Amino acid sequence: MGLSVIILAAGRGKRMHSNLPKVLHKLGGLTLLERVVTRARELHPSEIFVVYGHGGEQVPDELSHLNVRWVEQKETLGTGHAVMQALPHIKDGQRVLILYGDVPLISTATLQALIKSTPSKGAGLVVVNLEDPSGYGHIVRNKRGNITSIIEHRDATDLQKQIKEINTGIMYASNELFKSWLERIDNDNAQKEFYLTDAIELAVSEGVHIESVLASYPEEVLGVNNRCQLANLERFYQHQEAKQLLLSGVSLLDPDRFDLRGELQAAEDVTIDINVIIEGKVIIGKNSTIGPNTILRNVEIGENVEIKANTIIEDAKIGNDCVVGPFARIRPGSHLQEKARVGNFVELKNTHIAKASKINHLSYVGDTDVGENVNIGAGTITCNYDGANKFRTTIEDGAFIGSNTSLVAPVTIGKSATVGAGSTICENVSENGLAVARAQQVYKPNWQRPTKKEE
Repeated sequence: MGLSVIILAAGRGKRMHSNLPKVLHKLGGLTLLERVVTRARELHPSEIFVVYGHGGEQVPDELSHLNVRWVEQKETLGTGHAVMQALPHIKDGQRVLILYGDVPLISTATLQALIKSTPSKGAGLVVVNLEDPSGYGHIVRNKRGNITSIIEHRDATDLQKQIKEINTGIMYASNELFKSWLERIDNDNAQKEFYLTDAIELAVSEGVHIESVLASYPEEVLGVNNRCQLANLERFYQHQEAKQLLLSGVSLLDPDRFDLRGELQAAEDVTIDINVIIEGKVIIGKNSTIGPNTILRNVEIGENVEIKANTIIEDAKIGNDCVVGPFARIRPGSHLQEKARVGNFVELKNTHIAKASKINHLSYVGDTDVGENVNIGAGTITCNYDGANKFRTTIEDGAFIGSNTSLVAPVTIGKSATVGAGSTICENVSENGLAVARAQQVYKPNWQRPTKKEE
């Protein structure tokens, strides 16, 4: 039998107090729904159906890149009603897995265990034991331990509310069984909704075996209903990611102050200081050090690199043995080759820095190709924009650019050429040449500085 996955994502999320649909809020840099779809993909289903709510067109609009089939639930009439919107689109003979767009940390291992343990003519549930089961559906079992029903907390008796084993809502059965059950459930309950969980009692009455799989840990099946719950899951997720990094040979100077909001591939003996934020896809080579308060976004960092404090690097590549920062900003399209140095308050944009070149202080170098062993002095600016178009600057091997220099692109500074400090260079400088472009200095001895006039 093939597998189809239905992800319920029609909840309005009123308790989030946000104009953003609940499933579009982010955890670890991805929306809640994207995380669930990613997990579903790991099961290799035939199709994934996402049920979104009426008026929630923002969800398919924002996540149009997801390879899923969008199904609208025009009326908010409960989880059973939501599943019924997707079932007609599923071919006969398919097994169906029900997931939730606001339960972002469900593990592949738990889902695989559910699929494997559920008999072909039975149904499966993921359950978990919670110290505080308030708000969840309580699992009711008979004396033999078999599941007989699921009672929603708001409909439960005082005795039933003491049951700590709860239903996570994640279910697995054949398409035919789901259709048979959901066509017969009613909304005779406190919320006047069609509960998916009511299908369990119908299954039991028909003698269908209900298999249960215990979640590996509570957090993987907890839903997000408010920002406090989202923040708690975010911290749990970050602690899990930090643990994996530590076990793989990465040193986190304080795991509680580390945020992975993308994908990190870090070699052994990488050291990451506090308050580092990783976004997108980041690769860090062995023996490299990332200083505190640094942001890395879609970056490849080589071996033995030192990224100093308060540096921002985005869509760039840093070669082996480079030193960057502190307070540097490396913008998209930039590439530092081995042993290059970019120092404090230096900004690069779409710039290539060759081997062993240095830009150590207070400079903006944009749309520039810098050769090997170049020294660029403090306060240097490549004037790459004329108000309408961008132009490139070329600084060839061994050149020396004096402090407080403006290089007006397009311009080329030849090999081993020198530009004197304080120059504005508008024309090419030939190999081994010296260019000095300053206004004539005026000197007046014994000059009296102006004084402030009295009122």
